[in-house]
Parts: sequence; structure tokens; C-alpha cells
Amino acid sequence: MAEQPPPCANYRFSNNKHFPSCSDLPVLSSSLHWNYHPSSSRVDVAFRHTGVSDRRWIAWAINPTSAGMVGSQAIVSFPRTDGSLAVYTSSITSYGTRLEQGNLSFPVWDLSATNQNNEMIIYASLELQGNISAVNHLWQVGPMSENTPMMHSVAPSSTNVRSMGSLDFLSGKITTTRSSSATVKNIHGILNTVSWGILMPTGAIIARHLKKFESTDPLWFYLHVSCQLLAYVLGGLGGFVTGIVLGKRSHGIEHSSHKIIGIILFCLATAQVFGGMVRPGKDSKYRPFFNWFHFLVGYSTIFLGIINIYKGFGIFHAAESWWYVCLQCCTSRLGVHCSGIGSIRSGEGSEVKYLRQQQVQY
Repeated sequence: MAEQPPPCANYRFSNNKHFPSCSDLPVLSSSLHWNYHPSSSRVDVAFRHTGVSDRRWIAWAINPTSAGMVGSQAIVSFPRTDGSLAVYTSSITSYGTRLEQGNLSFPVWDLSATNQNNEMIIYASLELQGNISAVNHLWQVGPMSENTPMMHSVAPSSTNVRSMGSLDFLSGKITTTRSSSATVKNIHGILNTVSWGILMPTGAIIARHLKKFESTDPLWFYLHVSCQLLAYVLGGLGGFVTGIVLGKRSHGIEHSSHKIIGIILFCLATAQVFGGMVRPGKDSKYRPFFNWFHFLVGYSTIFLGIINIYKGFGIFHAAESWWYVCLQCCTSRLGVHCSGIGSIRSGEGSEVKYLRQQQVQY
């Protein structure tokens, strides 16, 4: 049975241009049409975006160095406020780009664009480097502010983060890929949610409640230490390292409060771990000071950790994810657990008295 041509093959360009090959791109209501000349490595392309109902910018790009956004060589078009149509080239050097005009790393000519009948089309001819026909390509759509292109959506559920792939102009084979930064973001989010949002509060709950029962001694202590150490390894080390990696890959994008809280968390958690390793004996006169230090640093770490996780979810636009729901449950449980801090309970005395006891079982 003969293979059916893609829907884009039925499109007829109003300027009588003809492109024998095309592909309907999987997201952003776009298609790419091309005519490849193997002898000269020249490609004539037409990037078409449909369903245009407002002012927006469109772009199609080739990345000669990787599959991601940074390093891509883009052709951009948008309608200016005066009604004219801008079309130009832009070399993407950071995630904070405003798509400034600039030269590309390969020759481009015959640039033009149209904006009519609710669709925008970019036309260009370019020369592939290295005598190759397969490239990493990206396509994108975003909002406008006056005559300045603005950042497109970066939410994990957005189709904007899936608009990249590989394309072979000779065979016509096209596949979609996912940016490596998206994988690092997921790892970063999972590590920090599990460590600061689940393991760290769980360790505190174990220490607060199980130690009341003599039968759990010293089991409660080992469980408490295990949860806290595992949380430190996952969040303090793994989460911190992945955060540094994301920061280096995201030139031009700053989440200052999230980063500052993360650094403070790492310092507090490190102090807590090393403080536990050199804690004074039960009979030492310095033990009450250690108890206060351990208590204040521990709960500060927990509360700052949860705050920073919510900030991360806000950056990641993940409020509808199951991780977010899980964290909500853990936060609610921690709130119930902490509601008695500083309150006087019948037969048990106050939290202040508890902390002042020198015979604390650590």
C-alpha cells in the first residue's frame, strides 16, 4: 500500500514557490517545506506557522553544536507595530536572548516573510556546512512587547519546550528530541522534593515523637540520622550540584531568591551534619547549647527547604503535578507536627523545658 503524503504536501504557496519536500511538525501548528540541492549543500526552506490570531514572533533555527536552544542559528520574523514585517537572522547565545539581530555561522540569503490569512511564513536559502544533510533544528513561537520578542512559555506541559528535533533534508526523516536541560530540571526537582520536602521533615517527626517511647531507643535515633543524612546527600549534594549545572546552562535567566535560599540551605544542612558529628556528650555543660543549635538549625532548614521547593514549582510551572500534591500532603503533616512547638502540653511541660533538659537522648 502506497504511503500517504503528509497534509503539508497539499499546501500551495501564493507566490508560486514550490518545495518538493515537507513535514508537518508535531507541535506549535507549524510545518517545514524545503528543496535540497545536494551538489551545493544548499537548502531552500519555508517555515509556516498557522492559526495566528495576535501579534507574535516566529522562528526556525538550526543548531550546529547541540540539540538545545543555546547555540542555535535562527531566522526570526514578527509584525512591527507600524504594520511592517521584520525578518532577520539571530544567533542564540543564552536562554535570556531577546532575539537580537546578528549574523549566523553559515551563509543565508533570500530572506523574506509573509503574514496573511492567519498564517506566517518565513522563506530563506541557506548553505549547510561540512557537506552534511542531517541537522538539529528548532522552531518556536512567542509573544511580543511593542517591537521586542518576549520569552515563550517554559512550562513542562507547554508545547514550546518540545519544539526541537533532528531533520535529514536528503531522506526527509524527522524526529523530535528533548533538551538535556529539561532532564536535569526534572532530576533537580525530584532530588530536592524528596530530600527537603519528605525525608528531612520525616526525620524531624521521628525524633520528636518516637523518642518518647523507651522501647524505640536507640532505633529512633538511627532512623532519624538515616533520614537526615540521606536528605543531605540527595538535596544538599545532588540537588545543589544539579542546581549549579542548571545555572551554568541558563545564562541570562536568574531566579535570585531560589538560588540564595538554596545556598543558605546547603550551608545550614552542612552545619547540621558536622555539628551532629562533634556533638558533646549527654553530661557535658555544652550539651544544652548544642540542643538549641540542633533544634534551631534543623527547623530552619526544614522550613526554608519547603519554601524553596514551592519556589521551584513556581519556576517550573508544576502546580498540577503529582509531586506538588505529594508535597502539599507532607507540608500539611509537618504543620500538624510543628503546631505544638512552644506550647504547654498537659503532663509533658513546654518545648522550652524540653530543650533545656541536659539529659536529651542523642
